[in-house]
Amino acid sequence: MATRSPYSGLQITLHWLIAFLIAAAWFLGDGMGRILDKRIEAGTTGIEGNTLHVWIGGAVFLLVLIRIAVRLRTGAPAPAAGSTGWQETAALWGHRALYLMMILVPVLGATAWYGHVKPAAEAHEIAVNVLVILIVGHTLMALYHQYVARDGTLRRMIPFLR
Repeated sequence: MATRSPYSGLQITLHWLIAFLIAAAWFLGDGMGRILDKRIEAGTTGIEGNTLHVWIGGAVFLLVLIRIAVRLRTGAPAPAAGSTGWQETAALWGHRALYLMMILVPVLGATAWYGHVKPAAEAHEIAVNVLVILIVGHTLMALYHQYVARDGTLRRMIPFLR
């Protein structure tokens, strides 16, 4: 198995914390449309009436911005030895799409929640589904690298994995 330098401890921590929070927000998202409708009907504004789903979404947004800043400052490990140009391009655009959706989903949610913009709520729901599809693809590719390609890619985010 090829050896590759891992991400920093901060990058790994942010990766798994964001993943956990996205999963938590997804599980807590059921019924948010009805809650938003009641919020709009009552004329509630500001943080009054925020749900755990809303707080977690805000935390995801902030942590993703921090993660982007850390990545711009420290970079990422080099691609796997032997990876082809198309694989590197797919990984680059896959990660860009993940980052875009991790920013877009909370922005749309906040726009709907604080701005009482129903079309943003509908777009938020669609964007969440796109994000989940990207996460599933990301996970499948990580497992492919670990168990098929055996190139050590997954160990960069899970250093204790053998």
